[in-house]
Amino acid sequence: QVQVVESGGGVVQAGGSLRLSCTTSGLIFDAYPMGWFRQAPGKEREGVSCISQSGKTQYYADSVKGRFTISRDNAKNTLYLQMNSLKPEDTAMYYCAAQPYFNELLCFRPSNALNAWGQGTLVNVSS
Repeated sequence: QVQVVESGGGVVQAGGSLRLSCTTSGLIFDAYPMGWFRQAPGKEREGVSCISQSGKTQYYADSVKGRFTISRDNAKNTLYLQMNSLKPEDTAMYYCAAQPYFNELLCFRPSNALNAWGQGTLVNVSS
């Protein structure tokens, strides 16, 4: 059974930084592309960033490009999201998920991810 645990969220002022982590169990971590998603109150879940199995290729949503950096440590089965220059509109619950294949368009669709979601970690950016 695949389990996912996100951590690292918190309350931060606009312009600040946070680093999210995601640990997994029950799957061969380095065999899967991974993605970060977020869901703001009253909105649908959306893709933020995704990374290839090796970590060499990353894709970002336009809204976070240049501010967020996705990375992974396959030896630790851990995915990261470094978030800088945070804005109030980044406020959301953040989730990570494994993906069956790496595709620049599909990786941002929550429906493309493996159906094994964690509890998420809340990021709250105050203005």
